[in-house]
Amino acid sequence: QVQLVDSGGGLVQAGSSLKLSCAASGSTFSGYAIAWFRQAPGKEREFVATVRATRQTYYSDSVKGRFSISRDNDGNTMYLLMDALKPQDTAVYYCAAGRPILSAIQNPNMYYYWGQGTQVTVST
Repeated sequence: QVQLVDSGGGLVQAGSSLKLSCAASGSTFSGYAIAWFRQAPGKEREFVATVRATRQTYYSDSVKGRFSISRDNDGNTMYLLMDALKPQDTAVYYCAAGRPILSAIQNPNMYYYWGQGTQVTVST
């Protein structure tokens, strides 16, 4: 059974850092793009960052320069290091795996597998 398990969320103050993890099992994801999305209450799921099988990384403008995405050499564990957190970063964060073409990396419908989500809350 293919499974993604994301973890590492929590309650932090603005300006703090958090590191989210996403562990894949049941299949090898070395050929997949792994991405993080987030969803705040009442809002649509939003692309945050992705690391492709080639190790190329892409970020949304809202997190560029503050967040860093990476994956282990085996390709099955992925991390999102979040620095300088802001209250507007508050959301449930989901990791996802898929094989989107480059022009579609921000489309959640292009990802096949999803983690259960981990809550990140940033207080003022």
